[in-house]
Amino acid sequence: MSSSPKVIGFIGIAYDEKSSFLRGAAEAPAAIRRAYASTSSNQCAEDGLYLPSVLSDGGDLSEFTVDPIDRIEAFVTQKLAEFPHLVTLGGDHSISFPVVRAIAKKHGQLNIVHFDAHPDLYEEFEGDRFSHACPFARIMEAGLAKRLVQIGIRTANAHQRAQAERHGVETIQARDWSGRLPQLSGPLYISVDIDVLDPAFAPGISHHEPGGLSTRELISAIQSISPTIVAADLVELNPRRDRDNVTAVCAAKIMRELAAAIVRSN
Repeated sequence: MSSSPKVIGFIGIAYDEKSSFLRGAAEAPAAIRRAYASTSSNQCAEDGLYLPSVLSDGGDLSEFTVDPIDRIEAFVTQKLAEFPHLVTLGGDHSISFPVVRAIAKKHGQLNIVHFDAHPDLYEEFEGDRFSHACPFARIMEAGLAKRLVQIGIRTANAHQRAQAERHGVETIQARDWSGRLPQLSGPLYISVDIDVLDPAFAPGISHHEPGGLSTRELISAIQSISPTIVAADLVELNPRRDRDNVTAVCAAKIMRELAAAIVRSN
């Protein structure tokens, strides 16, 4: 594949203050960068795209001296002035609300495909409306998404099922996953919580939830997306629980495939 202009920035949000169980996700951007740069593999996507030809490191946000939601949104807005497209590395999943808010200001209402073990639709969790268990409730309430498709869910309780119905969320539970995405349209945002994968494939996560997708299933799903993808995020890697960097290497692979999908779709 011929090289293309560097149209994608990958940025890190080193933030895990909204994690409800274990801390450590703030260390993920650095761990993913190390895995991406490692000579244990090359820097090509599976379609042959050489990632350094299209992908640039846009740096990290790690200082949160003001409201973190506003700070994250401002950082992403700044990076959108530098790069047409972004892949944002979390951090816990709470970052997705301010990231999506920034992306929607540029592209309008989004269609979102969300890969996760958890719906993250709580109205509030442990008294916090901005917990990592709540970002998609905030996204839908704010009118940032015209469609939300969640894939790999296997923890939805009665409250989150009611929230999904309230917000018109389309849920494909892990037990029902056939490998085929529904018909999608752009502008499309992809959010990947790496715990969508079964813990056998991704042990370096805070919430081990058996019964998830395989790495191959997730990558194939990303590769099958054809509508215009404007941005993506990859969250919830916890390097403190990783084993021999298996999950960090997996995350770097997913980052490469997300970037390649953005290039193909645009």
